Amino acid sequence: MATVYVDNKPYQMNADENLLHGCLSQGFKLPYFCWHPALGSVGACRQCAVKQFKDEQDEHGKIVMSCLTPAKDGTRISIADPEAAAFRAGIIEGLMLNHPHDCPVCDEGGECHLQDMTVMAGHDYRRYEFDKRTFRNQNLGPLVNHEMNRCIQCYRCVRYYRDYAGGNDLNAFASRDTVFFGRHEDGVLENEFSGNLVEICPTGVFTDKTLKHHYARKWDQQFAPSVCVHCALGCNTDAGERYGTLRRIVNRYNHEVNGYFLCDRGRFGYEFVNSGRRLRQPLLQGRPNSAVAAQRHLHETVAKGRVIGIGSPRASLEANFALRTFVGPERFHCGMSDSEAGLVRRMIEILRGGPVRTPTLREIEECDAVFILGEDITNVAPRMALAVRQSVRQQPIEIAKKLNIPLWMDHGVRDAMQGTKGPLYIATPYATRLDDVATSTFRAAPDDLARLGFAVAHALDSRSPAVPALEDWPLASEIASALKAARKPLVISGASCGSEAVIESAANVAMAVKAALSFTVPDCNTVGATLMSGSPLSAAFQAINNGHADTVIVLENDLYRRAPAADVDCFLKTAAHVIALDHLTNSTTEKAELVLPAGTFAESDGTFVSSEGRAQRFFQVFVPQNDVLASWRWLKADDWQNLDDVLAAMSEALPNLAAVRDAAPSAAFRISGAKIPRSPHRESGRTSALVNINISEPKPPVDLDSPFSFSMEGTPDQPPAALIPFFWSPSWNSIQAVNTYQKEVGGPLRGGDSGVRILETAEVNGQPYFDAIPAAFQPREGEWLLLPMYHIFGSDELSLSAPGIAELAEKPHLAVNSREFMENQEVEISYSGNTFRLPVRIRPDLPLGVAGVSVGTAPLIGIALPTWGTIARAK
Repeated sequence: MATVYVDNKPYQMNADENLLHGCLSQGFKLPYFCWHPALGSVGACRQCAVKQFKDEQDEHGKIVMSCLTPAKDGTRISIADPEAAAFRAGIIEGLMLNHPHDCPVCDEGGECHLQDMTVMAGHDYRRYEFDKRTFRNQNLGPLVNHEMNRCIQCYRCVRYYRDYAGGNDLNAFASRDTVFFGRHEDGVLENEFSGNLVEICPTGVFTDKTLKHHYARKWDQQFAPSVCVHCALGCNTDAGERYGTLRRIVNRYNHEVNGYFLCDRGRFGYEFVNSGRRLRQPLLQGRPNSAVAAQRHLHETVAKGRVIGIGSPRASLEANFALRTFVGPERFHCGMSDSEAGLVRRMIEILRGGPVRTPTLREIEECDAVFILGEDITNVAPRMALAVRQSVRQQPIEIAKKLNIPLWMDHGVRDAMQGTKGPLYIATPYATRLDDVATSTFRAAPDDLARLGFAVAHALDSRSPAVPALEDWPLASEIASALKAARKPLVISGASCGSEAVIESAANVAMAVKAALSFTVPDCNTVGATLMSGSPLSAAFQAINNGHADTVIVLENDLYRRAPAADVDCFLKTAAHVIALDHLTNSTTEKAELVLPAGTFAESDGTFVSSEGRAQRFFQVFVPQNDVLASWRWLKADDWQNLDDVLAAMSEALPNLAAVRDAAPSAAFRISGAKIPRSPHRESGRTSALVNINISEPKPPVDLDSPFSFSMEGTPDQPPAALIPFFWSPSWNSIQAVNTYQKEVGGPLRGGDSGVRILETAEVNGQPYFDAIPAAFQPREGEWLLLPMYHIFGSDELSLSAPGIAELAEKPHLAVNSREFMENQEVEISYSGNTFRLPVRIRPDLPLGVAGVSVGTAPLIGIALPTWGTIARAK
């Protein structure tokens, strides 16, 4: 730490950072625009000026940019100096010359960093009386809105989009004294993380286009801390609601998980909550019914029948446990296909068996050599792909360190690196969006991918089994050398290839080099559902088909996405009674005798366990209309009054999940006797907002399950990290207010980041190497190996009901590398007695004999892949 004197008072600052970082960490109100904790310093805006003095005797000093000045021990600066204050006021006045006075109609109004900094710099009157510079706005697709007239040329957008996220289609176009930030032509932003422009931009140039469809000011929204439901990484979010409609999702900073950024599916997929397909009241034999009658029918049916329960990897721990308790542990099924359940169990066994450890997303960013085996992580675990993009900078950064360039000086570091990338090896069946930063790529069928993994492990440690009939593999030796030379090596794999051999070979590599090991899994609570120890889906089918059970309760799970349609049809037809709980209508609810409307993540409380093994709590944002209830409340035991009771019962019944109770404070938590408000203290119009219900303001609902209030009443103090509903501090109305919640800007939140890890490795020397090495892949005459291809837009069930995501969703198709077919030609695919038609896409990156099936949308759901099949021209 360094002692820095600010206006003649000593403060402790991080000596490895700049003065702006240090001043903000100490709580000073020093305005800035171009600097961002994740992007570093470039000195583009000149807004963070302070006066620096040589020593105590220096009375004149000089103006410096705090973002470009290191926080050295003994440094003396002044923020309040009149000359520095006048300089900052002049800068903001210059920036505002062409900025429109449209705050009342700007989507950013009330949470705008430019507004905050204008007030902070003291600029309150416009002297400029001439014409303003204007631009033509662009249509950037269904997710991000563009209003270029509000730009202040801070360059944050292109630095984030191009340098951090790896996008190419957004740029700065300059002509004389004019700069335009946008695409070369109108069109959808191509990067999967473009939505972060909404929070990166300090003005209203880039805003949330989905919010425009149901706009509400930040201070009129009700918020709650939440967890993303669209993949298994567990990114932290804040959900905002108004008038019973979920309005938007914003990033909730978690130093160990998502940091400052979300993927576009996680940010914009929320609109399924408002979908016209939502189940709002119970349905009995397809007809609306009351909650009381539905509850009575549920218990009467269960009492008379032999019941089994099918859980879900997208339902909370509490909901799955409630079903498990309701039907009995021996009659509970995890809701995953046999192959998926087996692969996930194997991954959990590997992580628990040691000695490898699964890293956080922040730790992935710090890894300096990465080997990805079998996973297209941009499409199955998007935020992990963004972290890997940062990891390729770790080795080249040593160049900047040797030149004594501070790591926060972004332009200097990138100049020194000259585009050099650290070791990243990607072995997948087809090309991925990360290939542009890869050292080398390898395309092969799953069996050959596994063989590569086993060969790398053997090259690292001769005790690891050798690959039969293989004398030398240069790529394996190259990967092994890179991993061995790294300080923090990382291996990434998962279930996408449907191959246990791929998973085991990745584990061998990680054990051989003592690397971190990260597995991807399909759904937001796949790990949690697996830890419930339920039987796979086939056991449920057998129980009904064999007559051992006649009633089935399906929890938040469309079985047609888990198993072949014919098998599900037979299962549901054979069952005497089918009871389904879900958010949206689907093929399973359509065949159910009784359908119970289940609350989404925005309408209920619960816990997910991420692929990292981190249990995290999400909280109800608003009380749903009609008879929608949290799933666990439909199934709850008589002595469960609130969520804490469910957690207590689960901890007792399942000791391996006991730590989940520590994921967030209980419902009894208070700060100085007060609850935590869901709404900002500036919330307006509460009486008029509810005038259609009562001319007098009704009493706010009582929340039994959390320490939150459904109003702005409550403590003004900052709550623990797991209970932060929104970021706001005096003078900081924008998302930049997160700076005031951190121990140090860019570091952990005060009191520690939310969540608790429950999958730590065992303290042992490790498990033996796996030795089930498959034979080399051999193409078959007249047959193709059909593999799943996942898409960030199109493969996730819930986000497909969000209009913006649906517009971008990948259309069903078959990808092949063959001259036998033509682009967009319709073909007939046959496998295991099933047949369907799809258009062809030619993919030269696919191995010969392998075809990719774009899964996620009908008819490409419930297919057991990989499998062999035939492909013929459609007649």
